[in-house]
Amino acid sequence: MRFLFLTDTHIRGTAPRGRLDDVYDTLKNKLNEVSDIVHEQHVDVVLHGGDFFDRPDISPSIVREFAAIFQKFDKPIYGVAGNHDIYGHNPATIGRTMVGLLDGVNVVRLIEPSNPVIFEDASVRIQLTGQPYTYDIDYKDRRKQYYTVSKPADVDFAVHMVHGMLLEKRIFEGAAYTLIDDIADTEADVTLSGHFHTGFGIKRVNDKYFINPGSLIRMTSSMAEMERWPAVLILDIDKAEGISVKLECLKSAKPAMEVLDRTYIEQEQMKKQKLATFFQEIGAAGEFKRLDLSAIVQQVADNEHIGDEVKKEALRRISAAEQYAEM
Repeated sequence: MRFLFLTDTHIRGTAPRGRLDDVYDTLKNKLNEVSDIVHEQHVDVVLHGGDFFDRPDISPSIVREFAAIFQKFDKPIYGVAGNHDIYGHNPATIGRTMVGLLDGVNVVRLIEPSNPVIFEDASVRIQLTGQPYTYDIDYKDRRKQYYTVSKPADVDFAVHMVHGMLLEKRIFEGAAYTLIDDIADTEADVTLSGHFHTGFGIKRVNDKYFINPGSLIRMTSSMAEMERWPAVLILDIDKAEGISVKLECLKSAKPAMEVLDRTYIEQEQMKKQKLATFFQEIGAAGEFKRLDLSAIVQQVADNEHIGDEVKKEALRRISAAEQYAEM
């Protein structure tokens, strides 16, 4: 059987900050190309790793247009709800959301954690399980129940699809995440994940596959996204041949420099550098017994030709620090 996996489409009507193109048209072009891949490569089932939409209450007119594209796939679409698909990180709210509506009219089929789907043909029997996003999915004491599954004796291969912060290695400070090594004892032969937009490609650990092809749409202008090309995964499972995986880069995607603008990121970085220098200058005024900080900020700003925006931010931070110290 042949599966196509995509994730984090974040369908929306407006452009995220840092995009130069018409994101609405870009999303339609990409999903139409996915439809073409489904037909040209004889895909049997389409899998979606969550965050179909950028918000749970997206406009019905947008849902209508993209539902029509999903129907063009002419293949069953199974998915899990992402954090942007539901209210308050609570999967129980799915009935009030637009992806819940698509599930209700059978445009997509959302997988419930307690209800595996079985695919079977003359040569192979495959179990598909899914875990939607929930607020505690990456808590240390909860990872196993969300990310790992058991494979029954009457199943040849098990595929698990999850929307959570699954990573190859630690890259975030202060954020909840799950490492592949933390769940390497799962009995799933293939674990497909979304949520982490940059993705980590195809990893193989203990003869099991862990795969995140990355978001279909580049939502930020980070360097990681500037260097990434949007792709979908083609997954072949055969009892005799085993598992075969490959990433299919989208031809409709454009080079990052044509669609992503880093100007605001560079401006923020420059602002941070100016603030750091500004506070160093303020610290150098330590010969005063008692400081009128507002006056010092103004003097340093004048001497260093610092703009009002940076000056106001410095005063705001100083005021916040003083209030905290008085508590």
